[in-house]
Formats: sequence, C-alpha cells, structure tokens
Amino acid sequence: MQYTKATLADIPAMQQLVQPYVSDGIILVRTPDEMATNIRSYTLAKKEGVLVGFLALHIHNPQLGEIRSMAVSLKHQGEGIGSGLIRAALNEGQHIGLAEVLVLTYKWEFFEKFGFIQIPKESLPDHKIWADCIKCTHFPVCNEISLIKTLAS
Repeated sequence: MQYTKATLADIPAMQQLVQPYVSDGIILVRTPDEMATNIRSYTLAKKEGVLVGFLALHIHNPQLGEIRSMAVSLKHQGEGIGSGLIRAALNEGQHIGLAEVLVLTYKWEFFEKFGFIQIPKESLPDHKIWADCIKCTHFPVCNEISLIKTLAS
C-alpha cells in the first residue's frame, strides 16, 4: 500500500470513490472546488497505483485538527487501508504540531482502537457546527459520535 498526498488530478477518482458514502448520507458532499481548495489536507491510499481510500486532516486552529471524509473502497474494506490512513493522519498531525485530533463518525469503535475517546458534541468548536454540520442531511438531529485524541508532544 502506498500512502501519498493528493494532487488536483486525483479529485475525479476521489469523487467517484466517496460517492456511495455521500449517497448514503455517511459523508458530507464536497464539490470538486471544495476538494481543490483543501487538496493539501488529503492523504490517499493507493494499491498498485489505484486509489482505494483517502481522508482529510483539516486544521481548525493551531491546537486542533479533524479527520474528515474518510472513505475506503467498498471492495477493499477489511484490508487495513483505513488503519493506515488513520496512522498517516495522526503522524502528520503530530509532525505539524497539533495537540489534538477530533473526528465525528458512525464508526466510533474503529477510532477507539487508535486511542480516540468519546466527547460530548457540545464541546466542539462553534465554527465546526455551523460551517459543516449545517450542510448535513441529518442536521439538526446528529447521530454521529464525536471523539478526540491527544497527540504526544
């Protein structure tokens, strides 16, 4: 498995890979323009040169980052791709100096394996709720679980 940073040329394949998750309301829709604006946030997983997963590490402020839009190809689930992406994001967060990384997810058990702990949604930054959550088809009734992980300094 090869883990690399995304380029603008990767956006069409990323959009195709994430589509089933967007259709099911699991991941927020991101337009190609939004993905391009945030291209430096994305880490890709490629198997034999083919995109099989990705996620974004979004920076909220100098202390806090967020894992967003994590998607693994449906036919490659269970191969450790998601775990590799999480490790890459946590390493990057630590490298750039983040103190904490949060995630909102329906798969909270998966993130707990990496040391994330559940926190109340009320503790999330206000700009997170209004900038992203308002775009969700489930808003205002959110059933995602919020978790956070403190990174070693």
